[in-house]
Amino acid sequence: MIDKLQQSLLRLRSFFRGAQEDRELEMEMIAHLAFATEENLQRGLTPSEARRRAFLSFGGPQQAKEQHREARGLPFLETLLQDLHFAARMLRKSPGFTAIAVLTLALGIGATTAIFSVVYGVLLRPLPYLNADQIVQLWEQNEHGNHTNFADPNFEDVRAQNHSLQGLAEYGYGVETVSGGTEPSRTMTASVSRDFFSVMGVQPVIGRAFAPAEQQFGATAVALVSYAYWKQALGGPQDLSSFHFKVGNQPVSVIGVLPAGFRFPDKTDIWLPREIFERYPSRTAHNWNVIARLRDGSSPGEARVELSAIAQRLKQQFGQDTSMVAVAIEPLREAMTGHARPALLILLGASGFLLLIACVNVVNLMLAQAAARERELSIRTALGARRARLIRQFLTESFLLSLLGGAFGILLAYWSLNGLLALAPATLPRLEDVSINLYVLLFSLGTVFLVSVSLGILTAVRAVSTSAGSGLNEESRGQTTTLRKQRLGRILSAGQLATALVLLVGAGLLGRSLLQVLSVDSGFRAERVITMDLGLPGSPEKAQRVAFLNNLFTQLRAVPGVQEVGGTTVLPLGSGFSPDGWYVIMNPGQISPHMQDLIQRSATGDLEKDPVLMAELSKFFDELFHDQAHMGDADYAVATEGFFKVLGIPLVRGRLFDERDSMDTPHVALISQSLAAEKWPNQDPVGRTIEFGNMDGDLRLLTVVGVVGDVRDHSLEAAPRPTIYVNARQRPNWNSAGGFTVVMRTSTQPDAVFAAARKIVHDLDPSIPPRFNTLSRVYSASLETRRFSLTLVGVFSLTALILAMAGIYGVTSYSVAQRVREIGVRMALGASAREVLGMVLRQGALTSAIGVATGVVGSLILTRWIQSQLFGVSATDPTTFVAVALLMLVVSLAACLVPARQAAAVDPAVALRYE
Repeated sequence: MIDKLQQSLLRLRSFFRGAQEDRELEMEMIAHLAFATEENLQRGLTPSEARRRAFLSFGGPQQAKEQHREARGLPFLETLLQDLHFAARMLRKSPGFTAIAVLTLALGIGATTAIFSVVYGVLLRPLPYLNADQIVQLWEQNEHGNHTNFADPNFEDVRAQNHSLQGLAEYGYGVETVSGGTEPSRTMTASVSRDFFSVMGVQPVIGRAFAPAEQQFGATAVALVSYAYWKQALGGPQDLSSFHFKVGNQPVSVIGVLPAGFRFPDKTDIWLPREIFERYPSRTAHNWNVIARLRDGSSPGEARVELSAIAQRLKQQFGQDTSMVAVAIEPLREAMTGHARPALLILLGASGFLLLIACVNVVNLMLAQAAARERELSIRTALGARRARLIRQFLTESFLLSLLGGAFGILLAYWSLNGLLALAPATLPRLEDVSINLYVLLFSLGTVFLVSVSLGILTAVRAVSTSAGSGLNEESRGQTTTLRKQRLGRILSAGQLATALVLLVGAGLLGRSLLQVLSVDSGFRAERVITMDLGLPGSPEKAQRVAFLNNLFTQLRAVPGVQEVGGTTVLPLGSGFSPDGWYVIMNPGQISPHMQDLIQRSATGDLEKDPVLMAELSKFFDELFHDQAHMGDADYAVATEGFFKVLGIPLVRGRLFDERDSMDTPHVALISQSLAAEKWPNQDPVGRTIEFGNMDGDLRLLTVVGVVGDVRDHSLEAAPRPTIYVNARQRPNWNSAGGFTVVMRTSTQPDAVFAAARKIVHDLDPSIPPRFNTLSRVYSASLETRRFSLTLVGVFSLTALILAMAGIYGVTSYSVAQRVREIGVRMALGASAREVLGMVLRQGALTSAIGVATGVVGSLILTRWIQSQLFGVSATDPTTFVAVALLMLVVSLAACLVPARQAAAVDPAVALRYE
């Protein structure tokens, strides 16, 4: 062992003293040759013969040097350095080839790295929580397999009866008006139940967590704040006792600051105890999101089985009072990012195709370079170079080339990442986690390694396949570039075309889908409509809210350029949500005068003092909502009559809200056309009565006074939901977290109206922070995700098309250049320029046809994976396939035309003299 260590150290010493050792070896060899020559002279040989025999006996000086170097040093490392030096010299020798190859690889590697950084940050990067893989999201699952939020009683029963979960917690969140600081703001606020922070594995870094006494109904409100909010809004003090503000109408004291980076859910800045708010006893009031932490050793599958068994027992026990028949479980990371997964994986695949096309282009370039070096390779083979040695040299060259391309590709990805994030839709989760980090760099290095090995092996095997004799034979040089020898280049070009066609078909399908979405009738007009979001904490008194809206609307109508004003709690295609629930169609005479009196008294609050009458009223409504034949599910929206006028929503039947409708008159409602068709087909719904009190706690019946057109509130791609609109002046008790959006149709520039409206709101109530936008921007923002995918796939497809055309052009040009003698012979024997032109174009057309046909087959197989991203278009849409195939054929033939014209212009005499 010691001898081997000493030998290794001597080799390492010799490696670093290589130059000096070579000089010593040279002197020693000269001395040995001189001694051998002297011996031969003493035997009577002539001086020249004596020296020749001395060389022969020595075995060749160069071979002796190589044997000595291998014995004394580190042969692998020395050879590698030699290969790198030779590769760098070859790349410097061909600067044009090197620049094109490096830029091509940089384009492919840069695009793939940039997209992977987004994929990793959004989909793969672990959540920054303690043992985050144990945190799961739970949903109630009904008999149709749909997932809904939890109702309070169901959550409590699941929490009490399970054994597979370490803890469960409810949470809800939304934008609230926060006032009491320097100026009011609209801030993301969450209500979280006990165990929420233990489930998430996080505790305050300043201050303390919620105390049990603070997690009770009616307790004084306290709050935890995010580290960013503590720094920016509160100034970063250590003493929190002096900080008090209002969240909506609720006075709140700050008691703690959570760690930097924790803002779950959805960029929350303020957390309140959920228990201080009312508990909803209904098992169909699906109000709360639920997260849980698995016990050690418990899997999501095992937990799902246990919790679904609990749900089945609850269903048997409560029957129609609950719709939960099972519990759905998903790891939190997948629950947060699942909706973004298909689009991001499609983009990663598209960037991979682009990288593949870039690599094929570089292979064609390297094959051309290898053909130009054929004589050199033949000489090296004739002098004893082994094929493995030549292959290793090509691998080294491709590695150096790929390394340069990868370095520039990483720089390109770094420079383009900010633009990519700016283009990304706001709904894409975890964008703050996207960066060029260590894992992204490792991915890029792995890509460089795979690219270099692929390029090197493919080029080397093709380059060293020629024998030494054929390479040295001058007459054979013209034969080495026959069609048989060029077949690989044509196959690669056809593969490029096929891959580019797949990308173009994908882009075409996504583009047609976007056009289909844009052609959808949204049910409203977005042009020249300004929106103003308001959080209306103000006074909880309904009359004061109505007075505020009346004053606001009156003053806004007086602003120059404002033509009409309205408002709603549900802005179409906005970021908010549409509350939905069950309503009941009432038959005439179904409610007795006594029950009508109880309903009226419940609206004024008088009934709360009489538990007997409250129990009677509750029993009546329990029985009422068990009548499935007269029930329906609909969205619930609060609106004014101006809302329909501003957005151009048509009145189909009856009337809109007007001045006759006040809080003291019978409450009225407008229904959407789809709801009217569902419940009253071929009938007039005007005058019918609906009970929808479970949405806002107001049990007074609603009389239908009109039918309005359907509006696509949720998405242009989703069918309009049945909707019931109530009058904002009759039922102004909406949840302030949902906010209220004022809409104004204008004939002037938005900025002037923004300034006037902001002043009006401030004068009416300085605690209300308005946020302005235009409905056209809201409409456009609803298409961000689709535009993001289409833009990137389109850019990748266009780049791939350009690279594929460059590949076709390069292969055809190289083929023509190498067949100059053949073309000269043909033309000398009588072939016309037109015939030569046709010959080259036919060969290019054959390559293009093969590539297009292969691409069509590949597209038919692969496009089914993007079906979920399509709208109104089949994954095998014939129009798209035919259009893209024709485009590829035309463009590829155009790429062949220039080299074909060059071939047709060859002068036979010059060509034969050149050869």
